Formats: sequence, structure tokens, C-alpha cells
Amino acid sequence: MDRTTRPLVVVAAFASSLLVVLVVLLWMLGGLRSVTAPAAIGGPFQLVDQTGQTVTEKNLQGKPTLIFFGFTHCPDVCPTSLFEISEVLRAMGKDADRVNAWFISVDPERDDAAAMKDYLSSFDPHLKGLTGTPEAVAKVISSYRVYAKKVPLKDGDYTMDHTALIYLMDRDGKFVAPFNLKRTPEEAAQDLKRYL
Repeated sequence: MDRTTRPLVVVAAFASSLLVVLVVLLWMLGGLRSVTAPAAIGGPFQLVDQTGQTVTEKNLQGKPTLIFFGFTHCPDVCPTSLFEISEVLRAMGKDADRVNAWFISVDPERDDAAAMKDYLSSFDPHLKGLTGTPEAVAKVISSYRVYAKKVPLKDGDYTMDHTALIYLMDRDGKFVAPFNLKRTPEEAAQDLKRYL
């Protein structure tokens, strides 16, 4: 290597190492965002409500929607969450008519339309229970990225482990965020009214 090219090689090596350090620093500080879009939540589905009426993703449109996934044999999380949703709907007054509130079963083997109707009779009448074939329920569980797993019990019965989020969807049927029920029903109702 002659005396004129050596400084160029040193400068080039320094510049390229500086570039690598800058890229790593930007990545570490969050300056380089991934170009892939976040995973979508929601999508096409076809289920039936507790009266046997067909409900699809198109029923989301025009109203904000609260969605909770659970099952009628749930000992604590489901009834508590449905009671809290009922309290928010009560606090909304007449505006509750302008909101969808859906309880989607993760246990279609036991939760047919009649079981859903009986179970929901203890909660606000605005709450609709949705169920369907195991295939239809599996599709909606997958599209909403819900965790649901059958857990056998000693007596031959079973329970279900499942995601316990309340999903808030906007008037276009797009996911907004998990809906926070850990506040007064009045505060939650005021928050929900922003999406009307």
C-alpha cells in the first residue's frame, strides 16, 4: 500500500465504523422503526347472538363496541367483568343505545344461544352474547388474538383459561385499545362517550 492510499483507507474504515455506531445508537434509542405494520386485531366473522340472530363484523360499524371474551361456566373473571360493563352501560344512560357490548364465548361446546341468553339475563340488557360453531369461534378468537385453552379438571369436567381484556373498537370496527374498567363507572362512561 503506498503512502497516498493509506490515509484514504484509514478514513474509509473510520467513516464506515462511525456509520455502524450511529445506526446501532439510532436503533437502541428507537429512532429506527420497523417498517412492518402492527398486527391487526379483528376481522371478518359470523356468529349468532342469544336470540339466534346472525352477527358479523359489519354489525360493529356505526357504533363504538366493547367486546369481552369469556364463557358461561367462568367462576369469577367473566361475571365480574360483565357486571362492570353493565355498570358502565347504566352510567351512560340513554347513550347506552349507541354502543355495542358483546360477550363472545370461548366455549362453544357448552355455550349455545340458549345458555348465553340464560347467563346474560343477570346483566345489562344491552349486552349481547355471541357464539357459534367451534370453527366460527376459533376464527374470531384468532382474529382478535385471544388466548383460550381448555383445562381439564379432576372430575372429568373442564374450565377455560382465556384472555380477560375488554376490547374497545371504534365506529369503523377498528381496534382502539383495551378498555379500562378499573375506575368508576361514570369515568369509564365519559371515556366511552368520546367514541360515539
